[in-house]
Amino acid sequence: MAQADLRFLGVDPDDEALYRLLLRRGGFGHAEVSRHLAHEAQQGIEPQDVYRRLTSLGLATETPGGLLAPVSPAKAVEGLVERQVDRLRAQLEEEAITSGVVDSLLAEHEKSLADGSRPADIQSSVQHIEGMAAVRAVIDELTFFTRTESLTTSPTGVLSQDTIDHARVLDTRILRRGVHMRTLLASPALDDATTMSYARELTTKGAHVRISYQPLERLIICDRTAALTPIDPTHTSKGAILTRDPGLVAALVSLFERMWHTAHDLPVSEDADATSAAFASTMERQILQSLCTADKDETAARELGVAVRTYRKHVASVMQRLGASNRFQAALLARERGWV
Repeated sequence: MAQADLRFLGVDPDDEALYRLLLRRGGFGHAEVSRHLAHEAQQGIEPQDVYRRLTSLGLATETPGGLLAPVSPAKAVEGLVERQVDRLRAQLEEEAITSGVVDSLLAEHEKSLADGSRPADIQSSVQHIEGMAAVRAVIDELTFFTRTESLTTSPTGVLSQDTIDHARVLDTRILRRGVHMRTLLASPALDDATTMSYARELTTKGAHVRISYQPLERLIICDRTAALTPIDPTHTSKGAILTRDPGLVAALVSLFERMWHTAHDLPVSEDADATSAAFASTMERQILQSLCTADKDETAARELGVAVRTYRKHVASVMQRLGASNRFQAALLARERGWV
């Protein structure tokens, strides 16, 4: 039977050959990589490039001693599958947004409001959504259509694991699209390890999280065009009020901004090293690596599985965070901080 390969999971045959060699050997260093490249007549490729490719694919890890060690086959394949699924999802979501289908569907929605063809109870720009299942369905829809900004608050501060599991899918979706996310957590979050872990996870993906010591109103605002507030703030399970009224949404945005400006930045973890790569998100590291390896934005975007527009937005964000005036300077500063 012919040997199966990993090309369908986005792995180049040369990289797969190295991974299989790693599995047979159990690991090797720069010298072994150099000999392998020479034997395979792969000119112009440095061992560090091989290290970077295999580790970025999740096929290997670099040990403290500088050796390249293989990731177990099951874990490696699982990671490759997730990578391809994430890439396909990002491409489909980007296409859904840029193709015009979103505007087309929203036009139908607006038309039905204008001609009064919808049932009386949902013609209003303010709707009552009863029950948590219905509220989550509305949140799913709102986040799918969110293009530029997501503002949320958590008045209790503490997030249950169930809430996090549901939110992670939605949050990852919009952050991957380059949406600007700001989240406010009440101060009890500081004493809850699960909540703080997720808050820091969000920041590594590009979100901005702050802690408030003042009372918070529960809000979800998307693109400053739609907002959700609870029907009963003391019993949120009863449901929510969805408003698209421009005046009401603007007032809620103003309320969020006041709460945001009185809040404090998320504290740095006690065991965090200010010079470690942990302060760069996975996407930021991939963007920085692409600046060093890809000659065109189109090539880099294709390799990362995102649209060119989204790629350039991430580049601008990384440059701003590093305080760099150009891409070359961004690469240098990133190396100084140990991000790449």
